[in-house]
Amino acid sequence: MVKNVEDKTIASYLEEKRQFPPPKEFSEKAHINSMEQYEALYKKSIEDPNTFWAEQAEAIDWYKKWDKVEEYDFNELSIRYFAGGKLNVSYNCLDRHLKTWRRNKAAIVWEGEPGDTRTLTYQELHHEVCKFAGVLKRHGIKKGDCVTIYLPMIPELPIAMLACARIGAVHSVVFAGFSASALEDRIKD
Repeated sequence: MVKNVEDKTIASYLEEKRQFPPPKEFSEKAHINSMEQYEALYKKSIEDPNTFWAEQAEAIDWYKKWDKVEEYDFNELSIRYFAGGKLNVSYNCLDRHLKTWRRNKAAIVWEGEPGDTRTLTYQELHHEVCKFAGVLKRHGIKKGDCVTIYLPMIPELPIAMLACARIGAVHSVVFAGFSASALEDRIKD
C-alpha cells in the first residue's frame, strides 16, 4: 500500500502480492501438489484434528501404535499426544530408508568454513550412528540417561544426537562456541 506523503501518511512496500508458482512437473511429484490439496488438508486439521494427526502419524514407523491421538486434563494441566505409542526417532530417520532406493541418497550435505565439504548417504550415516551408539554404550550410557553434546555445527552433531536417540538416552545440545560456565549452566539445567 502506498500513501501520499503530502497527506502525512506512511508509504509501505511490505505487502507482497506477487506469486511464483512451481513448475508443473515439480508440482506433480510433490507430496502436496496443489493449493487446493493444501487447503483441504488445512481445513481437515482444523475441523477434525485427531483424525488429521492420526493420518499424518501413519507416515512414520511405530514399534507400538498409540492408544489415543490426544489426551488432556486441564485440571492437572496435562496434555499428551499419541499416548501409549512407542517409536524411535533414529530408526525413522535412518533404518527405514535402508530398505529403499534412498539408502544411497544424500542424508547430510555439509560445507564448512574454509570450503570443506562432506556428504553422508543414509547408509553411511546409519553406520556412523551405530558406531557412536556403541561408543556410548561402552561408556555406560543407557536408556533414560542424560547426555550433553558440546559440538560445533559439524556432521558429528546429528550423528551424536541420533546415536543418543537410538539407545534411548535423553540429549541436550550446547553449541561449542559457549564458554565453560555457560556449558556448566546448561548441563545443570
